[in-house]
Amino acid sequence: MFSRFRLNKEAYFMISLFALFISCIIVLDSCSQRNRAADTTVAFQEMEELYVSDLSACISALDKLKNSASRNNKDVIRPMREHYQKARMYFKYAELVLSFIDTENFRFLNQPNILKVEEEDQTDIKEKEPSGFQVLEELVYADSVDRAEVAKHAALMSNRLKLIRSNTQLQSYQAYHFLWILRNGIARVALTGITGFDSPVLEASLQESAFAYKRLKRYLSYFKHEFKDEALYQAWNQQLDQSMESLKGDFASFDRYSFIKKHTHPQLELWVKTQQDWEVEFPFTLAFNHGATSLFSDSTFNLKHFDDLKSGDLATEKVLLGKQLFNDPSLSISGTMSCGSCHQENLAFTDGMAKSVGQTRNSPTMSYAGLQRGFFYDKRSGSLEGQIVAVVNNETEFHTSLEAMSKVVKQKPTYQQQFEALYEQGATEVNIRNAIASYIKSLSPFNSKFDRNISGKEQSLTEREIRGFNLFMGKAKCATCHFAPVFNGTVPPEFTETEMELLGVPAAKDTVNAKIDPDLGRYNLFGTESRKHFFKTPTLRNVALTAPYMHNGVYTTLEEVMDFYNRGGGAGIGIQLEHQTLPPDALSLTKQEIKDIIAFLNTLTDQNSKPKQLTSAK
Repeated sequence: MFSRFRLNKEAYFMISLFALFISCIIVLDSCSQRNRAADTTVAFQEMEELYVSDLSACISALDKLKNSASRNNKDVIRPMREHYQKARMYFKYAELVLSFIDTENFRFLNQPNILKVEEEDQTDIKEKEPSGFQVLEELVYADSVDRAEVAKHAALMSNRLKLIRSNTQLQSYQAYHFLWILRNGIARVALTGITGFDSPVLEASLQESAFAYKRLKRYLSYFKHEFKDEALYQAWNQQLDQSMESLKGDFASFDRYSFIKKHTHPQLELWVKTQQDWEVEFPFTLAFNHGATSLFSDSTFNLKHFDDLKSGDLATEKVLLGKQLFNDPSLSISGTMSCGSCHQENLAFTDGMAKSVGQTRNSPTMSYAGLQRGFFYDKRSGSLEGQIVAVVNNETEFHTSLEAMSKVVKQKPTYQQQFEALYEQGATEVNIRNAIASYIKSLSPFNSKFDRNISGKEQSLTEREIRGFNLFMGKAKCATCHFAPVFNGTVPPEFTETEMELLGVPAAKDTVNAKIDPDLGRYNLFGTESRKHFFKTPTLRNVALTAPYMHNGVYTTLEEVMDFYNRGGGAGIGIQLEHQTLPPDALSLTKQEIKDIIAFLNTLTDQNSKPKQLTSAK
């Protein structure tokens, strides 16, 4: 008895000691988490102080610019430009935080010098004159400076920034917010910063991108406590320093291809390692997937970000069902037309005609259609499902109804079985639309020669093709409308808006007596005068397969398209339109440079492949 009691007593002691040990670990871990949270709060407080300081310096420079412009003094141009450049520098410092926490105000302050039109419906149309740094840059560096206009815009921007400053509060943010800010900053530099997107006159984009990196490095230092791996923190500092050094190059000759390969993508790799090192859990996913280490990959984008209908995961079985429906002519009233009639797979989902049979416009590609924020050339639909409905109801296309199409589908046992297996409600109108949309969303393989090279999977690009990409992203300014990596009009890195442009596309191939094409585009929806001839910016992926080009198919070769742009669009061939969004100045590209750009465009052709393996519907 005594022996057994002693053993039990010893066992009890050991159990108690172990329990005490576990309790200490829990307490220590809890204390560690509280201390870490406190450190994170302090880090955001430091960020906020620096951010507010940058806003204040920007406001001060704008106020000085306004005062200089208001003086009746001939020798004011030089100080005005100095004040502008200082204001712009501090705005770029503040951009990282401002663009994340207040997207609308950031867009206002950084918008292009183009009339802003908001059309909710025919009773709610707003036209807003542009303001902000791009407008101010064009004014301050004009041959004849309108000082009254400079003073007006400087005052407007200063007041807007003062309002932003007074409403800044970052201390409630979490570590994952900072990681999103960090990644957005990296992506913005690569996709708009180094292209000259927001520095139309000075082309100061490289220096301004270095400003962004300088602030990224400073902000990152505030979060040093989050790093368990000291080497990872040092790797960040080394990468950011190298990026700033590389951005000292000349705008025209800058190697953007190498910058993305040597800096942007390695930084995305560091970003993924950092979220793992910090053990961060994200509440949801933005445009980029959290594991993305390349901007040019089939795993880069979160397709749900582009889906306002929240239609669920993209399952392989739904994609394959959608493909059958997409190519089934029995769904149309005539029994002879399918989606695939005008969107043929071997032509990158176009039809090779200037205008599709019975239609007034060129057939747009379905490639990468899921990565945009507007459908049809005039953006009359806001979702793929809405586009499908419009095609089904159109008298010159399917000329039927969703109800009738649903009955056709239900009459086919194979379809009925598949829908019952994949959808709870079977072959409903909603589910039919979802299946077809799922197939279209899957047409974004990112497996072209260019993708494989810039993502480091192979080294097969020629010097001409690389030069072409650098010209596309730089001197030729193609990427200021066709944004990489999708090369369409959806603006990175937020990818919440798809732009429309007025290019002045002619009715025929004529550079002497050119006349504007009669299609009024967006104007036909709401009758907004300033939206005449506006059309959505399409993707250039697979462009080698999608001739003829433009909404009316007027150009049959890429050489003709490049000649149009090189002349300055419609303005360069004598078509004068008040709201042309394409800069009217000639690009002055040489014949060799045009060949190089076309060589690059040819690398954007996807490899033939089956739909990628996605999630299961089960």
